Order: sequence, then structure tokens, then C-alpha cells
Amino acid sequence: MPTNFWKSPDSIKQLNDLDHSGFALEFLRRNPEYRQDYRETRRRIERGAVDEATALSSIARRWGLQFRS
Repeated sequence: MPTNFWKSPDSIKQLNDLDHSGFALEFLRRNPEYRQDYRETRRRIERGAVDEATALSSIARRWGLQFRS
């Protein structure tokens, strides 16, 4: 859902229907610190400063994420 519609009645209904992991994902998507960290991580990967697996593992540890295989 676009970030400019987060407080719309439709968005609130969608949020209320989410399971725990879905709600956690939406919480992170709205967190400016996480968003900045993710952007910086992607930039480092694109520049070749770090390999993707290492970078994603690092951001996962920082934010308590678990990725499905």
C-alpha cells in the first residue's frame, strides 16, 4: 500500500486484517530508520561494497528479521 494512504479507512481495515508477521512488515515499512537502513544496504550491494547475502544477513540481524528460503 502506498505510504501516503496509511491513515485512510481502507488502509486501516487492511492493517486490522493482517496476521502478526504481516503487521510486523507494515510496521517496518513505515519506520524511517529501517527504510534508510534498507536503502543504504541496497546501495552498498549495488556498488559492490558488500555481497548481497552478507548485507541481507546483516540487516536481518539488526532488525530481527527472518527470510524464508
